[in-house]
Amino acid sequence: MLEKNRTTIEREDGKQPAPLIAIASVVVSMALIAIGNGLMFAFIPVRLGADGFDPTWAGLIVTGLSAGGLAGCILTGPLVRRVGHARAFMVLSALIALSNAAIGAGPIPLIWIAARALYGFAICGLFIVAQSWLNDAVPNAIRGRVMAVFYVAYVAGLGVGYATLAAIDIRTAAAPLIGITFTALSILPVGMTRLAQPPPPRAASVALGRAWRISPVGVAGMLAVGGLSMIISGFAPIHATAKGYGQADVALLLSAMPVGTLILQIPLGWISDRTDRRYVLIGAALLALVASLFAISFDGGALAVLLVVYLIWDGASESIYSLSSAHAADRAGKDDLLALSSSMLFAWSLAGFVVPGIVTALSAVYGTGAFIYVGIFIASAFCLFVLWRVLAARPVPPTATGSFAPMSAQAPLPVELCFAPDEQRRPGN
Repeated sequence: MLEKNRTTIEREDGKQPAPLIAIASVVVSMALIAIGNGLMFAFIPVRLGADGFDPTWAGLIVTGLSAGGLAGCILTGPLVRRVGHARAFMVLSALIALSNAAIGAGPIPLIWIAARALYGFAICGLFIVAQSWLNDAVPNAIRGRVMAVFYVAYVAGLGVGYATLAAIDIRTAAAPLIGITFTALSILPVGMTRLAQPPPPRAASVALGRAWRISPVGVAGMLAVGGLSMIISGFAPIHATAKGYGQADVALLLSAMPVGTLILQIPLGWISDRTDRRYVLIGAALLALVASLFAISFDGGALAVLLVVYLIWDGASESIYSLSSAHAADRAGKDDLLALSSSMLFAWSLAGFVVPGIVTALSAVYGTGAFIYVGIFIASAFCLFVLWRVLAARPVPPTATGSFAPMSAQAPLPVELCFAPDEQRRPGN
């Protein structure tokens, strides 16, 4: 019995216990994909800059990626219902490999826009598949810990991918080939897993009005972080390249940013479990605002200073995602969660598409630094909105709140994630 406890996770619902190694297969697969994804995020703007392309093209590529992600949020559910989780995972992984192959054909901006749109569709779908699969496999008692490991593994993989850029020749197809290799490797653990597939997910309708009535702060947080996450991760390497930072400098800057996500989320989450989460959201938004102001002050300056600034900026912005998700779950009843999470996912995706498009247009007129000013506006607006809600609505009683779990806006929340601990929550914020 003792040995069984080491190798399996017991289910309270009577289902067959899931082997730990089978659960680990999904986590490892996504971590492998993250390495290739991080490398491609860093490679594309640096390669375009080295070849003399206008930075607007890099912005359009980010916008195309976001458009693909929006489509992925809408279409992944029907795909999974048609072919199941395992086949959907393999299909989406194959699409990422095809996207990287198109990038490897050489810097043809229109093709790269289409390729990254395909990538956006596939990676968003992969997160929905992987997280809903894990959600079904693990019991409530340890779900938060398993999902925390999942997010940390993915963010760490991104950091490794970013750092890998410093070691390759960007004039060759080495980066896309490495991306394809890690994507192919990621299929192996899932292809050989013994993890049982969940039942087909229920169709989830988007009901933004209902979600807003349940948690205005949660929906606003998704809108804010959808924009912030995409412009920081997408436009920071574009701007750094335009400012003349070298390939190794851009790789170091990007690899430092996930560290901020890992460092800041745990203490902020710990505090939010012990007080009104809205206070912590205000703090995270203020921290993002201050960091973006420093990003302007030290723009083009010493790399060591910028590393700290962007580490804090990205970490604070990413924390808004997990805090908003936890706050919305505190306010929702069990029957509300499917519609709430699908609506919040749509809000995140919509902002992730619209805001990069705005930044791309502004960059063509005001330069690549426009994303910093847009970030200042978003953080300020969100901070003021949450402050207003603190004054206008009562907090959730401490006994009715769930537990915080680290998340990343780079890993979108699937619509069928776990229910909050209590059957009913208290709407109104």
